[in-house]
Order: sequence, then C-alpha cells, then structure tokens
Amino acid sequence: MKLRKLEELLDDVEAFPKPKVKLEQYPTSPHIAAHMLYTIANAYDEIEGRCIADLGCGCGMLSIAAQLMGSGYTIGLDIDDDALEVAQENAREFELEDQMEFVRCNVAELLPSQFAHKVDTVIMNPPFGTKIKGIDMVFLEKALHVAEVSVYSLHKSSTRAHIARKAERQWGVKAEVVAQLRFDIPQMYRFHKRESVDVEVDLWRFDSIPATAAAAAAPPKRRTHLK
Repeated sequence: MKLRKLEELLDDVEAFPKPKVKLEQYPTSPHIAAHMLYTIANAYDEIEGRCIADLGCGCGMLSIAAQLMGSGYTIGLDIDDDALEVAQENAREFELEDQMEFVRCNVAELLPSQFAHKVDTVIMNPPFGTKIKGIDMVFLEKALHVAEVSVYSLHKSSTRAHIARKAERQWGVKAEVVAQLRFDIPQMYRFHKRESVDVEVDLWRFDSIPATAAAAAAPPKRRTHLK
C-alpha cells in the first residue's frame, strides 16, 4: 500500500471522545501513524505476516495501520476501557475485527514471564512521562521483553541521549533513530493555551532483549499466556 493511501484510510479512525489527561491520551495522527508503519513495513519488513503488539494502543490508530500494512495478527493493549471500546469499534468499521484483538492490560505491571517474546514486533506511542515521570521508559522496557524481534517506539527528541544510554548500558540492546517527526498536539485540555503545539519526536527501532536475559528476569515457575 502506498503511503498516501494509508494516510487517507487512517483519517477515518475515530479518536478519544473524552481524553483523560492523567493517561496522557493524545491521539496519534494519521500522518505520523502512516509514516511510522510505512517505514517499518518497507525499510525493515517487520510488519507483513508478523504478530504485532501495540502497547498503550488507545483508540487503535497504530494497530489498524499495522493491519492495513499486512500484519498477520495485531493485539492492542491498554488500561482504559473507554479507549478500548473505541478501538474495537474502529476495527469493526474497517472490517478487521477478525484479524486483531484489544485487551485491557496495565502495561506498567507486566511481568517478563507473562509476555516474554510472545509477538514478533512491538509498535507503540507510549506516554511521554509528563504526568507520571519515567512511564515512557517503563513502557519501553516492557516492550523489549515482549518482542521476539524488534520494538518501534515514539519518544520526545529531547530524551534521545537518555534513551541511547539506557539501551546500551542498562538493557544491552541495539537502538537507532530511524525517523524524526513532528507530533501535533491539538488543544484538548483546559490547561492548553494554544490551538496546537508541535513536539519533535523520534521513531526508534530497538532489538528485543535476548531470550536468555528475559528468562533470567522472570520469576520462577510462573507460566501464563497472552490473554
């Protein structure tokens, strides 16, 4: 699918009707989602036929983009029931409900043993950490355990040096910025004084944490499945 066509289709994805500021619910725009998934699919071939997880999926923008780009199966995880309801409705509108599912889950509380290497690729636009300090790094570490192959994640460009250090020194994984984008935040909450604000963001690609490391981090004798 061509980039322009993907972005046009994603214009029909419904966003949060009543966004929750505590959860940092800012919609991923069709423009960013299209460029993100088009890059992953065409430059790295890590979407088509793969099992994809979208952590903090919100209303399903990235999940649906992945499925439109040929994902074999897509799973969206989010803590918010209202967002998941919208995501499921979006999947129905796109007639993709048989190829994807949405699961209520607190990503921050995932144990390595629960989801270690359960999917091929993780895609996500995690909270930036403006309300809960460090939550962006929590999401990223969880994603590195979940993925068998790779993680693609959006983060503020201002955190680039910090993320690079964490990836190399703490997690021991290869990490690279594959695209630089502008995340448009519309006027959504009362404290917003401007109609919109552009935030510079990086699209990162990370290798997953090796299976041996994931196993070492898991509590003994705990077995579970994705659902």
